[in-house]
Amino acid sequence: MRLIAAQFVKPFDLRWNEWKTVEDQIKRLSLELERISAADPGCTRIRQIPGIGPIVATAIVAAIGNGAAFRKGRDFAAWLGVVPRQYSTGGKARLLGISKRGNVYLRKILIHGARVAVLRIKRDRAPIGAWLDALDARAPKNVVVVAMANKLARIAWAVLSSGEDYRPNSNMITAS
Repeated sequence: MRLIAAQFVKPFDLRWNEWKTVEDQIKRLSLELERISAADPGCTRIRQIPGIGPIVATAIVAAIGNGAAFRKGRDFAAWLGVVPRQYSTGGKARLLGISKRGNVYLRKILIHGARVAVLRIKRDRAPIGAWLDALDARAPKNVVVVAMANKLARIAWAVLSSGEDYRPNSNMITAS
């Protein structure tokens, strides 16, 4: 019986040490990412936006720099693939699901950041809260999250292209 227990403990210790090593690497890399994000002025400005943390900020700045490659925020959101795909024939336009074009990694982490923002924003205090409430009443949860990601992408582009800090708009329009 002791022989079986001793054989079990050795692989368990190896896995435990491996897990601790990976955990230490994650902590070191997170601190490095935080340092890089704090040192870059563009990252610092867009990190003020709810739902955008150091990972999303560094990914956006790495992908588009100051946003000069796009004429407007909608172009950036379309490049990311967080806008509805359009199908039109015979003068009738139909909006389908999101197009899912562009940078897959950036779209994924932006949607995760939007999901956190949708769940954590105090809607009675945030300027975007009324818009979220109105959208939440008429659309499924995942549609609300992708719409929030679309809005975050547009806001991030505006902040990067203008070079100014994020200022939440107190007169937020309730229509999408």
